[in-house]
Amino acid sequence: MKVKIYHNPRCSKSRQTLEILNKKKLDIDIIEYLKSPLECSEISSLLKKLGYTARDLLRRGEDIYKNKKLSDKSLTDDFLIDIMSKNPILIERPIVVCNDKAVIGRPPEKVLDIL
Repeated sequence: MKVKIYHNPRCSKSRQTLEILNKKKLDIDIIEYLKSPLECSEISSLLKKLGYTARDLLRRGEDIYKNKKLSDKSLTDDFLIDIMSKNPILIERPIVVCNDKAVIGRPPEKVLDIL
């Protein structure tokens, strides 16, 4: 089975999720999205697979979230997607995709729901 993980190796939840995938002996495509930021279209596709709005995918604890006042409810999904594309640290992690489904690995065991 082929899966894709949007991974940040510095994140313990991301590392734990990757470990679960490795133990399942899956064909894993690892995307370090901080090194290779996602295009807006890729983020939009992930949102559809997750069943999320752009706001749902934002990491609210990041300084950039506060500095850019991203809690403002009048900001559109398109705006938020664009800002996540330019500042990938804002994207919640890890994201695992299998076929047409995706899940955030928080807790890491949640990835088992789509395998």
